[in-house]
Amino acid sequence: MERQPGFVRVFAAPASDRNSIVTQFFTHEGFDLAFEDRMPGSGRAEPILLIHGFASSHIVNWVSPGWVKTLTEAGYRAIAFDNRGHGLSSKSYDPADYTAEKMAGDAAALLDHLGIARAHVMGYSMGARIAAFMALVTPEKVATLVFGGLGYGMVDGVGDWDPIAEALLAPEADKITHRRGKSFRAFADLTRSDRKALAACISTSRGLLTEAEVGRIMQPTLVAVGTTDDIAGAAAPLADIMPNAESFDIEGRDHMLAVGDGTFKKRVLEFLADNPI
Repeated sequence: MERQPGFVRVFAAPASDRNSIVTQFFTHEGFDLAFEDRMPGSGRAEPILLIHGFASSHIVNWVSPGWVKTLTEAGYRAIAFDNRGHGLSSKSYDPADYTAEKMAGDAAALLDHLGIARAHVMGYSMGARIAAFMALVTPEKVATLVFGGLGYGMVDGVGDWDPIAEALLAPEADKITHRRGKSFRAFADLTRSDRKALAACISTSRGLLTEAEVGRIMQPTLVAVGTTDDIAGAAAPLADIMPNAESFDIEGRDHMLAVGDGTFKKRVLEFLADNPI
């Protein structure tokens, strides 16, 4: 049975977030996309759209590490959703459905669905790439950007990603030898993801931007990457080719641990306060 726009589910929240999690759905390009819209108790309620990374979900990337709590307590309206192929959203096994442009279209459509003209946009890893494409395709909707977990890798890529798709589809996880593939397979199993959908996603979602394209992103931007992250590429070289960007090194954190880092949260709140809508 197809879900209709406005369909709602209520979940018990993790211990770190005592408010109940109300997951809604909206439809875009045939996908039912799950999202959460959390209002602050006080403050200006400027909206911030949160876009999660590959093999993750809005719960894993933004609720469990405390981002939604941090942002709403600071007076922001936190909107987080599950990308197509992830979490509670619809799945497809067609790689053509997972280009960064199409997923950026989902993000823009969610703002339209909620009647939001402009928002802060924060993405982590794959979500940062989606946010960049969103800023280029629908710049009028993007007030500021935070690229977490993706630096110059947005331009030159980092390493060989094809073995990750192979690892996701491997019948036996204990026979995977590729280090990065083994890590992402373990993460996908931990998040109970549809591995076939993820394999389709990773084959087409890694579209790179040229330096010239990145240089056209005019919004105030914060680029933040862990200092031991071997996936993202460095933050400063990406920020340096953007007209209104700054970088932040998340000290001692790798790709998986940087997302919930306290210094990262503090820096993001400072950045948002300095660049109001």
